[in-house]
Amino acid sequence: MRWTLDLSRQDWSLHRKGPIDQARHNEKVKEAIKSNLPGIISEEAIITAEGDRIVKVPIRSLDLPHFRYDFGRNKHIGQGEGGSQPGDKVGPAGAGEGKQAGNMPGIDYYEAEITVDEIAALIFEDLGLPNLQQKTAETMETDAYRFTEIAKKGIMSNLDKRRTVLENIKRNALAGRPRFGRIKEDDLRFKIWVPDVRRETNAVVIAMRDVSGSMGEFEKYISRSFYFWMVKFLRTKYNNVRIVFITHHTEAKEVDEETFFKLGESGGTKVSSAYQLALDIIKERFDPNAWNIYPFHFSDGDNWGDVDNRRCVELVNKLLEVSNVFGYGEIREGGVRSSSTLMNAFQAIKNERFIPVIITDKKDVHPALRKFFSPQITPEAVPATAALRIGGRRDDVA
Repeated sequence: MRWTLDLSRQDWSLHRKGPIDQARHNEKVKEAIKSNLPGIISEEAIITAEGDRIVKVPIRSLDLPHFRYDFGRNKHIGQGEGGSQPGDKVGPAGAGEGKQAGNMPGIDYYEAEITVDEIAALIFEDLGLPNLQQKTAETMETDAYRFTEIAKKGIMSNLDKRRTVLENIKRNALAGRPRFGRIKEDDLRFKIWVPDVRRETNAVVIAMRDVSGSMGEFEKYISRSFYFWMVKFLRTKYNNVRIVFITHHTEAKEVDEETFFKLGESGGTKVSSAYQLALDIIKERFDPNAWNIYPFHFSDGDNWGDVDNRRCVELVNKLLEVSNVFGYGEIREGGVRSSSTLMNAFQAIKNERFIPVIITDKKDVHPALRKFFSPQITPEAVPATAALRIGGRRDDVA
């Protein structure tokens, strides 16, 4: 008996192996990027990039699992050789000291290419405007059109063939001949297009930024970084959200978006001026019965005198009466320091919709976004009298 091997037969499982491995690799890259989002979104190169621009994100090499053999049959307990003294340097053998060259393998990194919009999609996938309510909706006419109506007159290019056939069969059936044939003008049916009109819930976000002289480079960078991602988030996920930009030192003023992000820092600080202007704008343009209102304010916490601090508490309580939430971000460079006079004053606010956060590092911007834009805010999740230390423990304001 003679056996022959058919080499022309293809094993399609081998063709599927490549795409499967590629999909698995892409998923691992996505997971690696998501786990490093706090560090990634704080990079200045990403913040200043356009949405479709490709940026490079360094991530650790994704090696397949493999065994490492110990040819020397060394001990595996890891107890060391003993004789160590306090102050001795501890490190892997052969790593070298100071700037000397070592002989231990390093960790491979490679740069994954991803667009800013793709990074934004990962950041925003589970975020939303908190406590969003169905209020008086605004009717919006989009650029799209839909064929939702049928008429007996129209152009032949819009002829609805299915309805025309049904009308013909129906007419013939009534005449005793249930079949399709001899189409008459009365059988014709045409599709009529109408504008796609949608009703969407109104929402306005009031972004307030301290531009006083006490805001240093770190404070300035953090506030701009947070608002950059906030604006991108709102415009990515919502079609009908308006944004009002307010800057303040001792006086507050409404500015356009470009001025908001580029305005330099100078002068003293009177925070109440920003809150009063926000209330005036709401009264003039945004009826709380028709709008979901979200004020956010970023500052270093330094304010002019206890009198203005008490005034701020009064105005924040008024804003909370007409707002879904009020977010206050205090920027403290170099770790948590003693509470600012403004944060101390905010202890008097007993409302779960007041959300204070403290940011001490660039990586805290991402947790701050998640805290402010959690879709549901509950009293248990956000204590009204506590400042939430982003990225670590909760520091009560004392």
